Amino acid sequence: MTSAASTDPAGPRPLLNRRLAEFGTTIFAEMSALALSTGSINLGQGFPDTDGPEEVREAAVRALRDGRGNQYPPGPGVPELRNAVAAHQHRRYRLDFDPDTEVLVTAGATEAIAAALLALVEPGDEVIALEPYYDSYAASIAMAGGTRVPVTLRPGPAPGGAQADAPGAPLSFRLDLDELRDAVTDRTRLLLLNTPHNPTGTVLTRAELAEIARLAVERDLLVVTDEVYEYLVYDDAEHIPLATFPGMRERTVTIGSAGKTFAFTGWKVGWVTASAPLVTAVRSAKQFLTYVASGPFQYAAAEALALPQDYFDGLRRTLQEGRDLLAAGLTAAGFEVYRPAGTYFITTDIRPLGESDGFAFCRALPERAGVVAIPNAVFYDHREEGAPFVRFAFCKRPEVIQEAATRLAKLR
Repeated sequence: MTSAASTDPAGPRPLLNRRLAEFGTTIFAEMSALALSTGSINLGQGFPDTDGPEEVREAAVRALRDGRGNQYPPGPGVPELRNAVAAHQHRRYRLDFDPDTEVLVTAGATEAIAAALLALVEPGDEVIALEPYYDSYAASIAMAGGTRVPVTLRPGPAPGGAQADAPGAPLSFRLDLDELRDAVTDRTRLLLLNTPHNPTGTVLTRAELAEIARLAVERDLLVVTDEVYEYLVYDDAEHIPLATFPGMRERTVTIGSAGKTFAFTGWKVGWVTASAPLVTAVRSAKQFLTYVASGPFQYAAAEALALPQDYFDGLRRTLQEGRDLLAAGLTAAGFEVYRPAGTYFITTDIRPLGESDGFAFCRALPERAGVVAIPNAVFYDHREEGAPFVRFAFCKRPEVIQEAATRLAKLR
């Protein structure tokens, strides 16, 4: 296999263009391969180990058998799914979108992010993202020719009033709004946000989102919000779309996905909701990426979005139980745990274990304990900021989480 550093046979120039030179094999591929080769429990990559609702799977089978989506679906997505997405946004958030002009179906959220940035960012534009960030953000900004500007989330007391300052209060990663404001320059084109936030599990509060909205309006910025974990929020946390704030609907591209909510990550069904001009721009880029994808699964995703509230409540309860089970096991094993308010990931600090290098720790962990995790440093430009943090996924069956906790106890 040709590596990213290989040179062109016609000369000394590297084969991989300079924009992507820093991006090689993802850490997820490396750690998943390590899990396979060592027989370890994979708590690294964020995918459930059980399928989603049987009725949604059967909807996909029915679409296949009925010949719906077996050929190219419409470029913007099948009408059934576009209508279902618009209905969902109205029902849940009171956001009204025209399914014909303001909804676009994509090959998962990853393509939606790439298409949005390719469409909206010119070479030299600055894109602010909350660090640590999912690795595709950096690659998509690079492909668009933009300059990424990280604003770092840092550990601190979780929101919660006076109790937040009490000894032993839960810790989380928080956004410094002054730092965000200071990061905006005359070259800033776009804010790229993710809430609930992967990998830290932070859910931006109403007050934080209101300040971000004011900043975006004041500085005339576009915003792309990755909200794929919208249903995965716990305790008293609330997911609030940025597009619901004054002045934001016309400047916000909101990205959603069926994969995380319905546990069918392999189907790659995502969507964009935004004003018609923004959707038109994103579609102009998207059509030259996959053009269309996931035909039969689009019909199934449409039915999934109409599931009764009991399903979504049950999903939240199940994942919260998994979070609590893994958090207890990690704490018992000696990690400092940052209790997530959302997503299905837990970030931990390995320094109480006498470790400080997340990469070395994660590469040794399969042999030491038979468990795979992800070093958070891969999600940072400022690698030193993320060096002692390691991410574990809890979207697994309780017995798998319990066995992982038992194995991790060996680290004490």
